[in-house]
This record gives sequence, C-alpha cells and structure tokens, in this order.
Amino acid sequence: MRKFEKISLKQFKKDIGNNQDLYNNYKLPIRKTKSSGGYDLFSLLDYELKPKDSIIIPTGVKCSMQADEILMIVIRSSLGFKHGIKLANQVGIIDADYYNNEDNDGHIFIKIENTSDKMFSIKVGDAIAQGLFIKYGVVANEEEIKEERKGGIGSTGK
Repeated sequence: MRKFEKISLKQFKKDIGNNQDLYNNYKLPIRKTKSSGGYDLFSLLDYELKPKDSIIIPTGVKCSMQADEILMIVIRSSLGFKHGIKLANQVGIIDADYYNNEDNDGHIFIKIENTSDKMFSIKVGDAIAQGLFIKYGVVANEEEIKEERKGGIGSTGK
C-alpha cells in the first residue's frame, strides 16, 4: 500500500531540529487536483538560495509503496520555467526498500540548484518538488537478488 508518513520524531530532531510544533503541524504530500499525477512535497523551513548555489531540503517525509514501485521525484514545472530551479540529480528515485532504512528512517531529501542569476526565496509550506509513483518491470532471466538495503542515500552503490 502506498502511504506518505512523517519521519520519526527522533529522525526529525536529528535532521531538522527540536521543534515539536513544526513536527506536529507540517503537511504530508498531496495532489492538488483530481487529475494530478504528482504529489507535491513541501518545504518545512524558509531558505534563500543564491544564484548558482544549491541547497539540500529535508522534507520530513518517508514513503511506503509496493515492492515493484518507485517514487520518482521531479522539480515542479513552474520552478524550472519561471525561476531556473532544478533538482541537482535531475530526477530522484526512491526505492521501496528505502522506507524505514536504518540510516535515516527513509527520510526523503531534495537537493535543488538555482541556475538563474537571481536570488530565489523558499517559504515554509512552498511546494518545491513532486513525487510520482511508477511501477517497474524486471527481466525474466534475472538472477535472484539477495542483497537488502541497509542504509540511506547512496547506500546501494557501496
């Protein structure tokens, strides 16, 4: 079953800070219209992003999904078109086994870059990216994979 959840309070304090009010009140991703494919992910804090600079934004969100699905993270179209904002990795891929991993509880982070020559402001509650659930297939002659994810971001490349 697909489901967005808040990360644990312990992980929130580690990654974002000891702000119980913020933890209790931030929004989980939502679709804004009935035909939207993507779930908007929101900023928990205010940021000022200088021209040609980048920033890593914690979302406070983790996501469970079916084993044969990914959550693809892309920048909101308007941020790219109007403000020159892009994801540092172009497209983020959240695997099903990233959820509840031992390194970071499955906390989804978004790294954005400001490719423009103007300062870009992000306010609490601004939608900064969107997540789309996508089913994927595997080849018929694939050998059984026994390796299980043990960590967070970049852990499968070790």
